[in-house]
Amino acid sequence: MSAWPESMRVGPIREWPGTLTASRKVSSFSASLTDTLKVLEREIYHLSETRRHQESAELLLAIPAEQFRLDGRPRATAKAEHPGVIFSMDSAHGHLSYPCDTFTTWQDNLRAIALALEALRKVDRYGVTKRGEQYRGFLALESTAAPAGFASVDDAVSFLMSLDGVVTAKGDHVVTILRRAQRVTHPDRGGDSVAFQRVSLAEAKLREAGVL
Repeated sequence: MSAWPESMRVGPIREWPGTLTASRKVSSFSASLTDTLKVLEREIYHLSETRRHQESAELLLAIPAEQFRLDGRPRATAKAEHPGVIFSMDSAHGHLSYPCDTFTTWQDNLRAIALALEALRKVDRYGVTKRGEQYRGFLALESTAAPAGFASVDDAVSFLMSLDGVVTAKGDHVVTILRRAQRVTHPDRGGDSVAFQRVSLAEAKLREAGVL
């Protein structure tokens, strides 16, 4: 049985923000829902400064209310009307909201969000941000498009190489390309916050594929 984060509320989506994705991708994720929930629970912990922050975490699924158990979790036999999910919570950086319907199952869309949160947090590991700037584009994100992930490693690397200021040479390792992309897009260096978030999602794809 999947171990849902104890403090996280789960419920039906009231209204999808914006337009649902018309052509979804089949993900390359192979992890179980239990593993995804463990990642998500860890990220909730790291984003929280108080118990109130943890208890504000909410996951919305396109599953009718009658298909939820008495404990508020979806039944094992529950069928989603579409694969979109919305994760939101109050955090040390403000209110965050992440809708995602990039992939064909809600489990894969939830994993995309969990990995994106992990990648954004790891930006701090390199000392390039100290005030949670990498989350700024997702503050109070209630009516905009989902954070778009990358379908393949090639897509992620191509995006990194396409950024203005990222000069690449034949034989450059992907780590070198990633670090250059992080430098040129970082808001503290005059970069664009949206591009910086996409760089973090590219990093998440590379790590998920074992390239980093």
